[in-house]
Amino acid sequence: MEIKYRILIVEDHTLLRDGLTTIIASDPNMEVIGGVDNGLDAVRQAVALKPDLILMDINMPVMNGTEALIDIKRREPGIKVMMLTAHKAEEYIRDCLHAGADGYVLKHATREELMLAINKVLNGKSYLSPEVSEQIVSGYMGGANASSPSAWETLAKREREVLKLVAEGNTNKMISSLMCISVKTVEKHRANLMKKLNLRNSAALTAFAIEKGLLANV
Repeated sequence: MEIKYRILIVEDHTLLRDGLTTIIASDPNMEVIGGVDNGLDAVRQAVALKPDLILMDINMPVMNGTEALIDIKRREPGIKVMMLTAHKAEEYIRDCLHAGADGYVLKHATREELMLAINKVLNGKSYLSPEVSEQIVSGYMGGANASSPSAWETLAKREREVLKLVAEGNTNKMISSLMCISVKTVEKHRANLMKKLNLRNSAALTAFAIEKGLLANV
């Protein structure tokens, strides 16, 4: 029997939570294992159920989504967390990405975009809604920086190459093949990147790469 991806929905609006459940359950490879309406219960259910992915809003009672994200990543770092929110202001995006979010999708996204985002995140990649990417670029063009210029300047040429390939969605194995280096060396470069830039995961690295103009097609 094929194993299904297990998904937890964290959303305080019942109708939206039910609608998301219906959309996700229509995919034969996924199942919704629970739904809660606040961040505190999200943390509790993450620890108890250990879902593959948590789809979570930001503004919620008891504990907001960003706080819950931080706690979940601290307790269960292997769980993927994708934010689904109406907020596209730069501070919300940065806070979530720096807290460890694996994806950031706006609530007016289409059903197709939502399922694309979920599948990408479940397969180890990151996903940012197009408007979110644009917002990050606008912030950079306006002079805002997620990391200090000195952090960028400390990156070696090889590290910048790895950063670009990570942001393009390549796995460690794919990067190893493209750069003709070992997977272990790729892992070391990624670890150095996250340490130097003070970032936690591929989504945050992707956002940083967009800011630096490394993705020409964004």
